[in-house]
Amino acid sequence: MGVRSLFPILNSRDLPRLVSFYEDALGATVEYRFATGDEDDYVSLRLGTEALGIGRVPDAPTEGDRVALWFYVDDVDAAFAAWTRLGGATVQAPADMPWGERVAQVRDPDGNLVNLGAQPVSPA
Repeated sequence: MGVRSLFPILNSRDLPRLVSFYEDALGATVEYRFATGDEDDYVSLRLGTEALGIGRVPDAPTEGDRVALWFYVDDVDAAFAAWTRLGGATVQAPADMPWGERVAQVRDPDGNLVNLGAQPVSPA
């Protein structure tokens, strides 16, 4: 099981404000947007060679789960099985998402929120 990449995701009650802040403060550029309605639910920003995710969470706490880690892995189901076998807690079992990725959401033994994701396989 290999990790392909990882990036932090900030949870924000005001996603447009926070995206604009990172664009203006650090020169970030929007690399990807996902919306289920009229508003973005998630925006991926590019900062040089690095990525930062920002998710719209209307009831995001003002402390606690403000940041989540995202690991792209080769096999979400295998990573999830190992995670839970080793004492990690389940938040959401592996499931196929509407944007095409397979994702599980878990907590590490210290309670940190972690997403395990696999990008869709492109047809050959």
